[in-house]
Amino acid sequence: MTMRSVVHIHELSFAPFLTETMLQARIKELAAQLNNNYAGKKPIFLAVMNGAFMFASDLFKWLDCQPELSFVKVSSYQGTQSSGRVDELIGLQTALKDRHVVIVEDILDTGVTMDKIFTLLQADQPASLAICSLLLKPTSYKGKHTPNYVGFEIEDRFVVGFGLDYKELGRELPAIYQLIG
Repeated sequence: MTMRSVVHIHELSFAPFLTETMLQARIKELAAQLNNNYAGKKPIFLAVMNGAFMFASDLFKWLDCQPELSFVKVSSYQGTQSSGRVDELIGLQTALKDRHVVIVEDILDTGVTMDKIFTLLQADQPASLAICSLLLKPTSYKGKHTPNYVGFEIEDRFVVGFGLDYKELGRELPAIYQLIG
């Protein structure tokens, strides 16, 4: 699929940023690292919905470490800015005690959401807890927990596509676009 030169979502415009080819190549590299580090451990991957669904799906295609997949849904965004608040929307239904857990996130922005998720999961006493994020904004990330696996470090710009949305639109785009202006 050809990457569009500009995408319009609601009242905003977005320019190409990360192509589908770039995303898929990096996801394969992350999967190779995860396969190596979790060989024989049967980890559970916990995808943070809604944004991480495309990343988790594509990552899972390349995992051969006998992974399981589960989901949690939390929210901390309002429009294009983090609200600074985390609302737990859907709780975890899978037992994590003594399991190797990898949190799969689409983007790490302020770190508020990840800190909340990490705290909630630590209470379940997993054998290990790691973070795998497709995107990281290092200049705005103030989280207490350093991600273990990062696809791309990006500037503090708002992005959409590949699961990321603006007011619930744009998730279907196979590439990532950044806000113009």
